[in-house]
Amino acid sequence: MSHIARTRTVVSCTLLVTALGAGVTACGSDGNPLSARPYDAADLISFNGPTEAGKRADPDKPLEVTANSGDGRITDVTAQDSTGRYVTGELAADGSRWHSTSPLAANAHYTVTVSTEDEDGAPGRKVLAFDTSKPTSKKTLGVTFGPASGTYGVGQPVTAQLDQPVKDKAQRAVVERALRVDSVPAVPGSWYWVSDKELHYRPKEYWPAHATIQVHSNLDGVKISDRLWGGRSKALKLTTGDRVEVVTDAAAHQLTYYKNGRQIEQIPVTTGKPGFETRNGVKVVLEKQYFVRMRGATVGIAEGSSDSYDLPVYYATRVTWSGEYVHAAPWSVGSQGYENVSHGCTGMSTSNAEWFFDNVREGDIVKVVNSAGDPMEPFGNGFGDWNVDWTKWRTGSALSGGTPDGPAPGDAVRLQPTAV
Repeated sequence: MSHIARTRTVVSCTLLVTALGAGVTACGSDGNPLSARPYDAADLISFNGPTEAGKRADPDKPLEVTANSGDGRITDVTAQDSTGRYVTGELAADGSRWHSTSPLAANAHYTVTVSTEDEDGAPGRKVLAFDTSKPTSKKTLGVTFGPASGTYGVGQPVTAQLDQPVKDKAQRAVVERALRVDSVPAVPGSWYWVSDKELHYRPKEYWPAHATIQVHSNLDGVKISDRLWGGRSKALKLTTGDRVEVVTDAAAHQLTYYKNGRQIEQIPVTTGKPGFETRNGVKVVLEKQYFVRMRGATVGIAEGSSDSYDLPVYYATRVTWSGEYVHAAPWSVGSQGYENVSHGCTGMSTSNAEWFFDNVREGDIVKVVNSAGDPMEPFGNGFGDWNVDWTKWRTGSALSGGTPDGPAPGDAVRLQPTAV
């Protein structure tokens, strides 16, 4: 449809409305060009991708859509592949040009929808489709998400293990942007690069109770470096249970159990004695074991020394990989609630330990306060992630400033018009 034809249509509509009265319209609901059916914008725009059958686009090259001079402007561009992945982009303030700002995937099929308007404000549209060529390298990056699918406490971080190291910050940004975590209800969160091959994701606060968390990778076919492309990864679904928080006051020798904000139980305990003080800070339940054989030699205590021990332990709830548990300690019942006599664990009577064991799950919060021990390590000895301040946590992201308190960077499919 030419520019002249569209002008004639608008004029004829105006005359018809005048003749028949304000209550009758013929071309659109109100005679406004914005209410008309979009015209074919093929002549108004230029596209740098292939449109011929059999031609494939180079995924290394950005997409670009430009408006032909003087014919109108671009108002919106949506680019999406067949798996639902969007391409982010920037639109010039004057609507003259749109270009992609995130990489294309190799060996993928894309659909690009371009919306325009002409000099009279009438809307136009053009849908383009193309395929990208295969990766130039066979080396791929695999991602394994954790923990295993299931129901966890509100303190459970999400982990991503990479099978290849990624050190460069720009390459890390490509990887991180493709690792998606979505929750219902939605909460702000961010990834943190623990190492070149490991990332942790957590919300600003604990997960909501009874939330559903979906984790997946959009890396498949995405170029990370000249010799590395993203591979396929298995998606992960988690749910959270009740909000369970346990606070152990080492100075008061009491453990308090909260469920959904209400105090449910208070248990007398003993924690680490001088020289073996229990770590302060927030920990997360790692696993539960009905029976564990605990030996001092495994934590560096010399056999035969005054502190040496070799004990059968029941109802053991683990909170650090180095051997800190909440467990039954019938040998110290006389000290529980009064003094700290353990080698770092939190001990309680067998009946209390059984109750505790039955009422916590992996991912629940176990916090120790008022101990003379060292602070809980953020990483490497369990999940000490919650001991990292949110502002500092966001600096562990490869994206600019981490994930803001709002939509994740990957949610910005089309950016607002900016000068480019």
